[in-house]
Amino acid sequence: QVQLVESGGGLVQPGGSLRLSCVASGSIFSGYSMAWYRQAPGKQRELVATISTGGNIYYTDSVKGRFTISRDNAKNTMYLQMNSLSPEDTAVYYCNRIIFQAPWGQGTQVTVSS
Repeated sequence: QVQLVESGGGLVQPGGSLRLSCVASGSIFSGYSMAWYRQAPGKQRELVATISTGGNIYYTDSVKGRFTISRDNAKNTMYLQMNSLSPEDTAVYYCNRIIFQAPWGQGTQVTVSS
């Protein structure tokens, strides 16, 4: 079954940290570059970070130096370590391939608020 399951979100104060996880079925994950996306209320979904099968990484400017993307190919799992969170990071976070995207998962809500 083709499936993406995101987890690890929550409510955190500004300056705090969270670690998101994305577990994908093997047919989605193996051999594909993967990405984290986010969608804030009233806004379009945006690309946050990408990682290739070989570990090449891209970050959107707004998260550079604060977020770290990684993947464990043996576990079909991808991670997003988020540090120094700000209210502007509040969004539902999703994972998926960059191209030939699979059906979207439910995402995980990240809320940064004092």
